[in-house]
Amino acid sequence: MKLPIHIVDAFASERFTGNPAAVVLFGRYPEDALLQAIAAENNLAETAYPVPLADGRWELRWFTPTNEVPLCGHATLASAHVLFAHVLERQQAIEFVTRQSGSLFVRKRGDELVMDFPAIAAEPADEDLRWLFGSPPVTVFKGADFIMAVLESAAAVRSFAPDRLDVLKLDRGGLIVTAPGDDGHDCVSRFFAPAHGIDEDPVTGSAHCMIAPYWAQRLGKADIRAFQASARGGALLCRVSETRVELCGTCVPYLSGEIEV
Repeated sequence: MKLPIHIVDAFASERFTGNPAAVVLFGRYPEDALLQAIAAENNLAETAYPVPLADGRWELRWFTPTNEVPLCGHATLASAHVLFAHVLERQQAIEFVTRQSGSLFVRKRGDELVMDFPAIAAEPADEDLRWLFGSPPVTVFKGADFIMAVLESAAAVRSFAPDRLDVLKLDRGGLIVTAPGDDGHDCVSRFFAPAHGIDEDPVTGSAHCMIAPYWAQRLGKADIRAFQASARGGALLCRVSETRVELCGTCVPYLSGEIEV
């Protein structure tokens, strides 16, 4: 069986930046073992599988090289880009139905795509992480899946070099480090998820569902200009409301072809 595949650099304004995601188009879902095998073979942070529903919506699932995840921002952005470019050329918006994160909405805004995601609640955590950072973070928060450590400066975020085995000792699947921004950004961050086969993710939309509400409250503003300071780097414009976060970005296509399974 041959299937269309597209690889897209998401949250990117030029190729080879942002976060690459694979999008594979099925008419209906096969067994999960095949979805996982394709994701492992692609060996990207995420492979997304959008499948059309009878009511015009699309179901969406995401797999890392090792497991399925409940939410992925950059692969949702990539999926919308692929569908708008190759399947739904005249459509202005898509509703994705997900198994654990409810409905996700993506709409066109000029050359940009705007995603409407649920905000992720973060509770202050009384946890000593000096063993990981060398000195105590300013604040530590925990969400359902992520730990977020707020550091003093963008320089501290950029220079942080954790051992993956240390990150695996944490009781959440992902580690966010963030600090006040530089170069015109309100905040900078990095994201580590070795528990999901991703030592460091280049640009993480789902993490900004936790990052952006924190900075919106701290800075007293709804619009947050965020930058994820990975080696590839990526910028996000976030707008925070009471329970939702809008994530705005652009995509650059890298590859379109077929896989054979």
